[in-house]
Amino acid sequence: MSANTVWSNYAQAYKTIFDAAQAIASVITDLTKLEFTWNADGTLATLKAYKSENLIYTLTFAWNPYGTLQSISRS
Repeated sequence: MSANTVWSNYAQAYKTIFDAAQAIASVITDLTKLEFTWNADGTLATLKAYKSENLIYTLTFAWNPYGTLQSISRS
């Protein structure tokens, strides 16, 4: 991810996440769809990457109590 991302700027932060996901997936295949799910507090819960209708991977986001990103796991 870009070191210049300001995490209080959600549009830029999510674009950075999208770009990183695209870079990860481009090693394997081209993505055709990204699907997002959200936590009740508005933070990103999961990002699912697809090629056509096939799920390639899921990124799961964990947030600390202060609202900053704690970890991202891939499955």
